[in-house]
Amino acid sequence: MQPKENAPRLKQNRVGMSDTNLLLLITIVVFFVMYTCAVVFLKSGFLKPQTFFNILNENAALIILSCGMSIVMISGGIDISVGTLTALVCMSCAVHLDHNGGNVVTAACLALAIGLAFGVVQGYLVAYLEIQPFIVTLAGMFFAKGMTTIVNATQFNVANEQFQALKSTRIYVPGMGSVTKKGIYVPAYIEIGVIVALVIVVVLFIVLRRSKLGRGFYAVGGNAQSANMLGINVKRTKFLSHIICSLLAGIGGFVYFMHVGSGSPSHASGAEMNAIASSIIGGTMLTGGVGNIVGTFFGVLSLSTIKNIVSSLGLDEAWWTNITVAAMICIFLLIQSIVLSRKNSKKS
Repeated sequence: MQPKENAPRLKQNRVGMSDTNLLLLITIVVFFVMYTCAVVFLKSGFLKPQTFFNILNENAALIILSCGMSIVMISGGIDISVGTLTALVCMSCAVHLDHNGGNVVTAACLALAIGLAFGVVQGYLVAYLEIQPFIVTLAGMFFAKGMTTIVNATQFNVANEQFQALKSTRIYVPGMGSVTKKGIYVPAYIEIGVIVALVIVVVLFIVLRRSKLGRGFYAVGGNAQSANMLGINVKRTKFLSHIICSLLAGIGGFVYFMHVGSGSPSHASGAEMNAIASSIIGGTMLTGGVGNIVGTFFGVLSLSTIKNIVSSLGLDEAWWTNITVAAMICIFLLIQSIVLSRKNSKKS
């Protein structure tokens, strides 16, 4: 039987709630409080359902990247290469479609191949050569950034007709539209990337909650030595976590590409930091062993909502957004430290 100290996500508090579920509840409550306050006090824009759907449309790729980041962080690692990997995928797919006569299917396969290649190399270096994940993925970040420029150094829009048709596809949400001042009804919609992101959230939630591999991520992140004693292959688990993260970065890169429709060396700049921030806000601990994909999803929504609120208040300068995001991260890190200290006090 697995000892309680080796399964941090199963550790129960006095009201029967695990640390993971407690942090998830806090994240969901914070999001709904922020969005409700925005609707009540700011009103303009936030009352329209399309405003919420636009948050999903604009952050579908970030949701996917953050899910991959959460997997790695739950297993006790980190990956700071996902942002530049996204840019590399965008540029490679753009060049493949416009300059090499490719199609959407081969472009999607190229995105997956790039993600898989990064995952295998970085996962092997971290898991089997036991190099610090920060150092490995830092090298991967610089490599991807350099390769993006080698593939093409300038920004350009993709003119491929098949891709443009896919990019322009909208999935309309019945009954959620709004009427303009001129009396014209505008239906609400989401992009294809949102469907992809939601499917990934559901699949990863099931994997983490129901599969042996998911339990292995939590066990390795909570205590690698104890996980090894329980018969879990720690090296393989870490290896797979990096493969999944990079594969999701490849998928997220293609979703981002479908949203922007162009290739540029500056695409997804800072996306890795936003992914880490979203994971932290969503309840994933930097120490490993605690986290929830649903929490990460709401972490992305919370991060985007607070940015929209700051912009709606007329504080368009970049530093106000950065200060607000920094404050949010500090607050959630403080919450995590309180939960962690409570868990350590129970052990003693």
